[in-house]
Amino acid sequence: MYKKINNQLIIPNYIDLQRVDNFLITKFKNIPKSFIYRILRQGKIRVNKKKVKPNFKIKSQDILQFPLIYIKNIQKNKILLNKKKIDFFKKMILFEDKYIFAINKPSGIAVHGGSGINFGIIENFRIIFTKIKFLELVHRIDKETSGILLIAKKRSILKILHKQFRENNILKNYIALVKGNYTKNNYGFIKSFLLKKNNNNKIKVITHSTLGKYSETKFKIIKYYKFMMLLNITPLTGRTHQIRVHMSHIGHPIAYDQRYGDINFNLNLKKKIGLNRLFLHAQKIKFMHPITNKKICIYAPLNNELNNCLLKLNY
Repeated sequence: MYKKINNQLIIPNYIDLQRVDNFLITKFKNIPKSFIYRILRQGKIRVNKKKVKPNFKIKSQDILQFPLIYIKNIQKNKILLNKKKIDFFKKMILFEDKYIFAINKPSGIAVHGGSGINFGIIENFRIIFTKIKFLELVHRIDKETSGILLIAKKRSILKILHKQFRENNILKNYIALVKGNYTKNNYGFIKSFLLKKNNNNKIKVITHSTLGKYSETKFKIIKYYKFMMLLNITPLTGRTHQIRVHMSHIGHPIAYDQRYGDINFNLNLKKKIGLNRLFLHAQKIKFMHPITNKKICIYAPLNNELNNCLLKLNY
């Protein structure tokens, strides 16, 4: 049996600056996310007659157009959660109130499904916390990166926090182990324009190009090791892979970065200290609580794996 999906709709009044991919995923729950992301990449989704990317923000009264779709017997994979898995996800929670989750995401888990990944953090949280009607990512961090991730429990909260991000009122700090020693100062600034593109293997990479978006990162050296440094890094803009690309650009790639890093450096670290994941951790976030207007500072400590790697570097 086929189901027909009409190919045009007007965005309702309660939607304001929501990502188009999130809107489509929520609106058409019976359509695989991989399909939604594919037609977005192919430019088949249009807002007000213009092609849009997944992160495009739609607003009330926008006209959204997409291909006429016939779906036959869609069977979505179900998330099977036993007590062990539920405890695993619940232990990630660093802070919770009526409005927000703040979690410490492990490396190797995507924040959401799509691009070949069935389920990420947000899909699992929606299954575990079924009584919460609205759960949405406030921001994203790479699958390979660990650390703090915010989840909003109300659409109004999501909008307020997005506004804080746009106005640079949310401060994030990362910890990273990088190759080489920076000799100019104990701190530095990186500014460039970053552009998304696909490489020869059709893998998304970020490159430096005047056609891209402005990006800025600052860093401070915490500790020197032999041929390495531990850095505190603050992204002043929020571009995809920004920290990883910026550090690689100035000759200090992040340890075990398999996309922008140094292959020989990565192999030596794996052999010497057993590192087999990206050494980039979102350690701290500061923001104003959307309801109380009090300053919130949340800290996510390094896990035992990364701490043990640092201990081995001291010997």
